[in-house]
Parts: sequence; structure tokens; C-alpha cells
Amino acid sequence: MHQLIADITFSILFAWVLGLAAHFFRQPLILAYLVAGFLIGPFGMKWVKSQESISTISELGLIFMLFMIGLEIDLKKIIRAGRVILIAASGQLIGACVVGAAFFVAIGLSLGNGRGFDALYLTIACALSSTVVIVKVLYEKRELDTLPGRITLGILVLQDIFAILFLAVQPSLADLQVGIILLSIGRVGLLVATAIILSRFVLPKIFHRIARSPELVMLGALAWCFLIGEVAERLHLSREMGSLVAGVSLSTFPYALDVTAKVTTLRDFFITLFFVALGMTIPVPDLSTIWLALVIAAFTVVSRILTTFLPLYFMKQGLRTSLLPALNLAQISEFSLVIIQTGIVAGHITPETSNAASFAFVILAVLSTLVIMRSDPISRWAVGALKRIGLRDLDHAQNADGDHDSGHGGARRIVILGFFRAASALLSEIEQQNKSLLDQISVVDFNPNVFRTLTARGIHVIYGDISNIDTLLHAGVGNAEIIILSVPDSLLKGANNEKLVRHVRSMNPDAKIISTADLLADVSDLYAAGADYVTVTRTTDAAELYKVIEAVDSGLLADKRADMDRRLSERREVLP
Repeated sequence: MHQLIADITFSILFAWVLGLAAHFFRQPLILAYLVAGFLIGPFGMKWVKSQESISTISELGLIFMLFMIGLEIDLKKIIRAGRVILIAASGQLIGACVVGAAFFVAIGLSLGNGRGFDALYLTIACALSSTVVIVKVLYEKRELDTLPGRITLGILVLQDIFAILFLAVQPSLADLQVGIILLSIGRVGLLVATAIILSRFVLPKIFHRIARSPELVMLGALAWCFLIGEVAERLHLSREMGSLVAGVSLSTFPYALDVTAKVTTLRDFFITLFFVALGMTIPVPDLSTIWLALVIAAFTVVSRILTTFLPLYFMKQGLRTSLLPALNLAQISEFSLVIIQTGIVAGHITPETSNAASFAFVILAVLSTLVIMRSDPISRWAVGALKRIGLRDLDHAQNADGDHDSGHGGARRIVILGFFRAASALLSEIEQQNKSLLDQISVVDFNPNVFRTLTARGIHVIYGDISNIDTLLHAGVGNAEIIILSVPDSLLKGANNEKLVRHVRSMNPDAKIISTADLLADVSDLYAAGADYVTVTRTTDAAELYKVIEAVDSGLLADKRADMDRRLSERREVLP
């Protein structure tokens, strides 16, 4: 016991020190934890060499990590995901498995038949992407709520469901028969049913009574995690599988957010231990391990682009929206490491394959972070290259019809550059106040859903990137009377409102340019750049909130809410 405490001390200390270094150099923290484990483990400085300690630390970390992954799986979002995300995720997973199995068998790895399952495990591992890396970077870039971001997250959720199904049959791989598969799935069904029934009819009453006691809420969540884990163990599944189901069953729980907030600190602690323990199992690589890791990494990137880009492209999502999710997903998941570890424990794969997969994870975690941070310029270059080799974008029909407004009398009087929620609300307002004005408006945006919806409504829309000068010329900016920039700087890609105002002003000295500002300090800069009027959303929000306070003081809040409900019911916005 004392040795275990000492080993955990070394693990946390080195994880913190290397985590600080990773933070300063803007590298993934998971990479720091793996390196920390390698340095203090049996293949490094040998400060932690007890296999029992490593196994205990790893199992605890794995249980908590899967519990938190389960909590973050929102089944409602999958149901509401829509055709695009469901087809894209299915295409990505099926394509990655088919291509992966063929590739890894071709390079000499076994798919089964009593000779191990190295090819199968690598196929599954390479089909999954890293939720930790992707969500962290997209959150920092404020791209989670964009169309490519939502597609990326939808695919990640369905990847997690796929991993759950694989873990259900994984214990029976050595003797895989229809009856055994059905028995495994039946056990999982029994486990899930038990967890859902308890979480729906028993836990809410208990948690309602202890909601004001943070200690009991956290302790109750942990007890639930280990209880379902133990039930899974008795059903001949695994505690790790049980912890995942425990998390999923709580994901729609009324107190799920509260539970997640309470357990987050413990989650981070044990996830850190898991990756440190995983790093301890990585030996000093030889040339064959490094070579296989590079092959796995290269295959993952190429297969992800093929299996993610192509389904989206054939569903007419446009080159940019098809390419960005492929770039976002081009890495190996931390869940993949979990699956690889279960394969090692079950004796299904060799340590060499596991080591190579771990190195490939590290390589892609670093490279993928850099690529996602620069995905916008990369996608711009790639879109141009794809067009040159003959792939068509959504603007192909416009170009083929010669719909070039610049330099001709057909330019619209009002041009809206970029289409987000403010522009969506503006069009709805115009529909209600002065519908004839819609014929004088042209919208420029590269969201395929916006393009199709506005086209169906008869509103002139041009598919293109507003940070591109050619797009602005094509949109007829040079002949417009009113030019509206409604997208805040935080969501613009490749430019900001100040630069756009300068470009637009140089192209059209006489137009009235209306821009938007995120910060009060930006207002004077936008006027100096050539804007005629600058909107600051917070001021209109503040005025509305003040009216709500007045309504409360006058006892008229119900009337004001009824008025707002009526106004909202009359709107037909493109973006909800």
C-alpha cells in the first residue's frame, strides 16, 4: 500500500511538471502525461516499476475516464443529428473499417484465425478520433457551433457508440460465434436496461433529496459508477464497460450537469493517472516500432480524409464543409488506447503493436493540434487545389451560368457579407416589415445549409468566402448601395471586420457600410477604416433587459413574455 502511494505521488508530480511545460509550448496535455509515465516507469528512470501499482493506477484511471465519456454522450443529440451527420458518421466508420482491415492485412498483420487480432484492433483504433483533442481546440477557436464543428461532434458521438459495441463483443473475439455475439449483446442489453431503469425511477428521487449537499452528490455519482461496474463484472463483461454504461445512463439525468461538475476534478485526476500509467508501459522504441507507428499515423490521416470528406462531398456539403471535419478528425482517439489496452489484457495483440499504436497516438495528437489550429488557411489552399483537379464546389452552377454581378447593372442594392444569427434575424424582420425589400438583397456565405435554404426561399445568395477579394467582386460589392457585415470577429475566418471594411471601402467609395463590433474599443477602429455605422449587440441586449426589469416592476412580465412568444412564433429564421 505504501509503495502504491509513493508511485501515485511520483506520477502526479511528474505529470504536473511536464504538464506545465506542455501548456507553455501549447502542446496536448495527454502528450505530457504519456512522457511523464515513460520517464518514471520501468523503461525510464525506474522510479515506478511495480506492475501491480501500474495496473491499479491504470484501471482506476480507465474506469473514471469511461464514466466521464459516458456522461458526455448525449443520446438526444444523436436522434436529432439529422441525415447529414448520420450518413457521414456511418460512411466514416464503415469506410475506415473496410479500408483499415484491407490495409493492415496487406502489410502482414493478422485479422484473427488463431494468430492474433493485431489488424482488427488497429483497424478499430484508427477508425476513432480524439474527443479530448478536438473539443479542446475547437472550443478555443470558437468553432463548436459552426456547421463543420457540429458535424465533427456528431461523428465523434457515433464513434463512441461504435466503440461501446466493439467492447461488448471484444471478450469473445477468440471464439466469435453468432450465439456468443448474441449472448454478449444480451448481457450488455441487460446491463443497460438495469442502469436506465434505476437512473430513471430511483436515482432522481435520491438525488433530489441530496441536491443541496455537494459531498453526497459526488459520492452518489461515484457509488453509481462502481455499482454498475460491479454489475458488469458479474455479467462477465468488465468494470470498465460498466462505468461507461453508468455514465451513458446518467447523460439524460436531470442532475447530469451537476454530477459532471462535481466529478470533473476527480475525473481529471484519474485520467491523468491513466495516461501516466499508459506511458509507463511504453518501452524505448526500436526502428520497427517507429516505422509501424509512422505507417499507422499516415494511414489514419489518409483514411480519415477519404472516409469523411467523400460522404460529405457527395451529399453536396461543399468542399470547405466536407474538408474541415476530415481535418478535425485526423488523429487517433484516447478511446483507441483504451481498446488497445483491453486487447493486451485479453492477449489478442502483441506488445509491439500496442507500442506502435501509442507512438502513433502521440505523433497525431501533436500534429493534429497544429493542423486544427490552422485548418482555415489549409482548407483554403486545399479547396483551390481540389477545384483545379476538377472537383466542383457549390458555386459551380453560378459560375457556369455567368452570374457575375460585378460590373453589371444586375447587382443587388443591399449586400450582406456573411450569414450568422444576426443576419438570419434581419431577414426575418424584413419579411415581416417590408417583404419587397428581399428582392434587393444578396447574401454571401459558405455555409451549404444557408445556401440551399435561402435559394429555396427565392433570396439571391452567392456561395463563397467573404475574405476572398474575388468573392467580393463576384457579389457585386462595387455596385451596392448598402453593405452589411453582420458576423462578429470571433466567428470570422481569414479576416476581421476592420480589414473587411477597408477592402469593401476601397472597392466601393460611395456605399453605406454597416459593420458590427465585439468590443467597444473596436468601434472607433471600424469608423476609421471606413464604416458608416457600427452596431454593438450588447447595447440592444441591455435595452431589452432593462425593459424586462421595468415589466417586472410594473407587474407586466407575463404580458411582455406573451408578446415575445407571439413575435417569435411569427418568425421564419434560417438559423435557429
